[in-house]
Amino acid sequence: MNELSILTSHKAIWAVIGRLMDIDEFAPLIKSVDALTEGDDGVGSKRRCNFEDGTSVVEELSIEPLEDERVRVTWGMDYRVKFGPFGWLLGQTMMKLMMGKILDGNLKGLASKV
Repeated sequence: MNELSILTSHKAIWAVIGRLMDIDEFAPLIKSVDALTEGDDGVGSKRRCNFEDGTSVVEELSIEPLEDERVRVTWGMDYRVKFGPFGWLLGQTMMKLMMGKILDGNLKGLASKV
C-alpha cells in the first residue's frame, strides 16, 4: 500500500476517486477498468484495472481527512504472479517495486487532478 497526503478537501478527493471507472483520466498506464462491486460507487468499492500488456490488478482506495486541510489517500493493489514459487518470489521482489512505482504515479496524478 502506498499513501500520499494531499492539500485539498475530503470532498474534492472524493469527487475524483468516487468516479471509480474513470481512473484512466489520471493513471497513465491503465487501459480499461472493470467494476467488481455492484451499486453506487463508494466506500468499499473495488475495481480491476487492466494494463496494456494484458495484466491486471484489483484495487481499493481509502481516504482519511487530516488536520490542516489535508487528506491522506491510501492506495493498495492485489495481484498474483503466475509460475508457482518462482512467480511468488518475483511478486515479492520486482513486482512489488514496480507496483509501488505505479501507485506513486497514480497518487501524484490524483494530486495534480484535484
